[in-house]
Amino acid sequence: MFTKSASRLIGLVLICLATTEATAQKNTAPIAPNAPTDQPLSIASTEEGAGLKAFEKVIALAVKQAHKTLPQAKKRFLLGLKPDEAFFLTTRIYDSDGKFEQVFVRVTSWENTTVVGTIANELGVVQQYKINQSIVFPEKAILDWTIAKPDGSEEGNYVGKLIDTLQQ
Repeated sequence: MFTKSASRLIGLVLICLATTEATAQKNTAPIAPNAPTDQPLSIASTEEGAGLKAFEKVIALAVKQAHKTLPQAKKRFLLGLKPDEAFFLTTRIYDSDGKFEQVFVRVTSWENTTVVGTIANELGVVQQYKINQSIVFPEKAILDWTIAKPDGSEEGNYVGKLIDTLQQ
């Protein structure tokens, strides 16, 4: 049949295929009608970036909590969520002029430290991107994660929940 090295090669190929399938989740569950809605927040910027620096200080603890729990969230996504759950990561996208926006990205694959997904919310500042556009970004650019449940509740979304309380 096959030599020992050919059998090993076939085994490695099968492992790679299984890994690729595991990182390409469906993640197509609809969002519950009673799910919290995104409350965009605009930050006034100065040449020194004072507004952004102040904002980053405010959200620092929430980002830290999201990063602390991210490995478990990643594992859950890669193993496969329940069919009625949706998985999102929060990151920033930038226009060529330096304007940015924090966005929810519905993850379609996550291999090693590279995330692929589609922008899941309407954009108000950044003009070079649009909702449902596919994007690729490094894991280090993740600010937060969210699992949307069919009953409208969420897991994660530490930054989003903090921003919501600040706007009340």
